[in-house]
Amino acid sequence: MIFYFYPAPKSLVGSTLESHGQARASAFCGLKNSQVVQKERKDKHFIKKPIYPGGRDALQKFIGANLKYPKEAFEKKVEGTVSLKYTIDYKGNVIESHVIAGLGHGCDEEALRLANMLKFDVPKSSRKVRVHFHKDLHIHFRLSKMKPVTQMRYQYTLTSPKEKLDNGKTRASYGYTITVH
Repeated sequence: MIFYFYPAPKSLVGSTLESHGQARASAFCGLKNSQVVQKERKDKHFIKKPIYPGGRDALQKFIGANLKYPKEAFEKKVEGTVSLKYTIDYKGNVIESHVIAGLGHGCDEEALRLANMLKFDVPKSSRKVRVHFHKDLHIHFRLSKMKPVTQMRYQYTLTSPKEKLDNGKTRASYGYTITVH
């Protein structure tokens, strides 16, 4: 049995409000003041969505660490974004993925390889429903803006001073200095 309590009339507002409400509830229910009837809260979401461990930032770090720029795309200086859709099963594994908008030159295959490597955490449902989830992912292929080194000059110096040992013999020691300009 669940009871709902409504706000007290304005005449009872003040210090007697709580004690009067509890006394009225205990008289009505036959409960003591320490026993309070609570309504059980249900979860808002019937189906819980999968979550990448560590969140969106960890997903971006994973993609950045495992992305290998395809050789053909690098040679042709191809840049852009590959959009793909993938399916996650009830265990959190990516079971299917396909490209929605691709770049070609090996970028599409690399994006599919990364998507298939993903592993998600799926919160347990109280109803034990096995559901597949569909998500979108955009993987950006960008060439770095590093300037090529045109000229490098270095200087190499070898020094060999002789050291005198305690027994009167001398020993040669060597030192190296490399200076890069």
